[in-house]
This record gives sequence, structure tokens and C-alpha cells, in this order.
Amino acid sequence: MASCAVEGGCPSDYIAVAIAILSIVLLIARSILPCVLHKIPRTKGSGFWIPVIQVFASFNLLLSIVMSDNLLKFKKIRWTHFCYIWGAWVEGPLGFGLLLSCRIAQAFQLYNIFVKRHLPAIRSHIFLPLMLLPWIAVAAFIHAKKPLNDRCHMGTYWIIPVVCLHIFYLAALVGFTRAIQHIEFRFDELKDLWHGIIVSALSIGVWVSAYILNEIHEEIYWLQVASRFLLLIVSSILVVVFFSISSSQPLLSQISLRRREPLEFKTMGKALGIPDSGLLLQREPVVAIDPNEPLEKLLLNKKFRQSFMAFAASCLAGETVHFFEEVHELAKIPIDDPVRRIYMARHIIDKYVAAGAAMEVNISHKTRQEILTTADLAHADLFNNALNEVIQLMKMNLAKDYWSSMYFMKFKEEASMRSSGCEVEQMSGWNYSPRLSFVHAADDPFHHDHFPKGSSHDSYHSD
Repeated sequence: MASCAVEGGCPSDYIAVAIAILSIVLLIARSILPCVLHKIPRTKGSGFWIPVIQVFASFNLLLSIVMSDNLLKFKKIRWTHFCYIWGAWVEGPLGFGLLLSCRIAQAFQLYNIFVKRHLPAIRSHIFLPLMLLPWIAVAAFIHAKKPLNDRCHMGTYWIIPVVCLHIFYLAALVGFTRAIQHIEFRFDELKDLWHGIIVSALSIGVWVSAYILNEIHEEIYWLQVASRFLLLIVSSILVVVFFSISSSQPLLSQISLRRREPLEFKTMGKALGIPDSGLLLQREPVVAIDPNEPLEKLLLNKKFRQSFMAFAASCLAGETVHFFEEVHELAKIPIDDPVRRIYMARHIIDKYVAAGAAMEVNISHKTRQEILTTADLAHADLFNNALNEVIQLMKMNLAKDYWSSMYFMKFKEEASMRSSGCEVEQMSGWNYSPRLSFVHAADDPFHHDHFPKGSSHDSYHSD
């Protein structure tokens, strides 16, 4: 016992390492399999990178504990001699600090979007390094003062400020969460944040106790073995549970496999309960289409809009009609319902307005910046200028050719059949290519499968 307690390689050490490896495998599976199994498109910005960073930070945290606490016995090369690399840098700024900073970044995004009603002034790729500065400063100070002994342990004098740093970051997460607790979220963002805080607090409490026992009581060998075993096991559980609890916008998830039933809501409009949102109604009234009418008025008719959308898609310009459709859906949400308007506006920005968006529309730089820097995401006229520009583009580039296209001929034929009492549920021969909207947040890493509260899926539970 004394030998393996000092040099590593006790049976319990290998059991803990095996569990840590299993947790990393599970973590990677949770981040990749939803994209593979459910064909979830890869998001851009922090919606993709923050989950990746969380996996990276989790791996660093577990690896640093294995190396700095001598869980493995190395015969030739003693990598654990690099105490300050593993114990100060990898375990701190690149491990637990980075992991908790990602969670704080999520709460920071929600606070700005739903409380301040504007996009965060500080993007995640800047916010995360700023959050890590205290960890980097503490790691540099420890490296300079060199308080670690040959077993990578430090005394009580140094443990206190390190523990205080952990508590400070947890307190910051609690602060952001309390600041948004009055928001009536349509999904379960707030509940997930509190779940994350509770799990983090419990894990940190157990982890700190094991850490202190491991650092201080070096002379008690069985306590050394037991405390480092508990330290690694609790950390393994922490990274899996912490990663699995997502706080995000709805519908699709890159960090959850809890999909017990088919996804019903394929558009943000449906998820938010917007009336008549989504695909065509089976028995929509037949309306005579006059080419002399303004295009924006004609597009209010769903069947005409689908026909025009199919034509636009054949001209590689389908995003313009999709943008018109989703802004039209936004207009159906009452002004006195700012939360749902913010959800929808954020979705439109991520999908159509942000630079490099999946279906980026061709609008002027001035108009794009007006939207991205708006002081109120719930404003009724947020997309008016962009919509006017998009309609002008459709009039110039699409409308004239549409009236002489087979798409319009098919539309008139189907309209004539419906008016004669022959309902046609699907316009055969068309390739609509509707490219139904998916929900993601380009600068908001939060993605999960929740449905609106009060819907038929209240029993469905995911992160």
C-alpha cells in the first residue's frame, strides 16, 4: 500500500482511470452521435466551438488529475515530475476553469439576449479568454512561487486561495442565473442552468474535500489512495453530467441523445406555437392570383408562396422567400410577448442575417449592422429594412421570370382544379426543396430538444 500510494498504480487507481476513460468516450459520443444519427447540421460560431471546448476542458481536467496525483506508475519516464504543467496549468486554466467559463458564457448570452434584449457586445471568442484571466494569473503565480513538493502537493496556505477561486466562478454563474430568473422562458433554459449549478456545487464540494485530504495528509497512505480515487471519480461524473445539461434554444441538440420520440416541430414557428406556422394547410381557400398585384401581397398566400419558393430555389435564391416567410411568422407574435419575439428574431438573425449564416440573404451592410446592433430584439420594425431590400431583389431577379415559368403554369393548373372541387394535396412534379428551418445560435452554444411548456410534449424531457 505504501509503495503504490507514493508511486501510483494501486488497483483502485486503475479502476478510477478506467472510469475516467469511459466518461471521455461517453462525452465524445454525446457530442458526435446526435449529428450522425439525426442528421443535425453543424452550426457555426460558438454554437459549435463551445461544446468542443467543453470536451477539450473535460479531457484536460481528468488527465491532469491522473498525472499530478500519481494514479499511474511509469517505469521509464516520470511525466508526473512536470507538476506545474499538470497541476497549475492543465488542471486550472485549461481544465476546470475553462469548463466552468463555458457555462458562464452560456448564462451571459441568455442575460444579454433576454434581459438586455440585444446581442452580446462581447463575442464568445473574446469573453472566454477574459474569463480565464484570473485562472491564468493564479497559475502563473503558483508557477513562479513553486509551492508544490515532489509529489505535486501544496500546503494549506496555498489551498485556500485555490478553493476560493473555484467558489468565485460558481458564484458568478449563480449571479447570471439569478439575473434571468424572472424571464418566462418558452423552453427550459433556466431550469437547466439551475440544474448545472446544483450539480456543480455538489461535485465541487466533494471534489474539494477529496482534494484537501489528498494534498494535506501525505503521511496517511490509505487516505491518499482513497482521496485520489474519489477525486477522479467525482471529476469523471462532473464532466459527463455538466456537459449533458444544456441550456439553449429548442429543437435540435448537439449535446444530447435523449430523443425518445420523433421530432415534431421542424420550424421555430411551430415550436413557438405561432398560428398556421409551417407547411401548407390541406384546405386553404382558393385565391385568384393577379400578376399586377404587389409581390409582397401575393406572397402572403401560402400556396403561391410555396410555388414561388420552389421557383426561387431552382434559381439558387430560395433563401429570400424563406426569409420573407419567417419574418411574416414573426409578425404574428404580439408585441406584448417579447420573449417569443426574441426567440424568433434570434433565430432569423442566426439563419439569414449573420455573416456566413446557413441561408444568408443579400442585404446591404448598413441594414445588416442595424439588425446586429439593435437595442431591442423584440422591436416590431427590426427586419423592415431588410425585408424591403429582399422584396426588391425578388422583384428584380425573380418575379418577371416566374410569371412565364412552368412553376406558375403548374400553380394555375392546380388552382383551377381546386376551384372545380378537385382537391390536390400535393403539387406533383414540383421539387419544393423547402429546406425547413433549423434552430441554432451562431454565438449561443446552447442547443437541446425541449418543447414549449404547455404543449403536448410536456412529458418529454431532455436536457
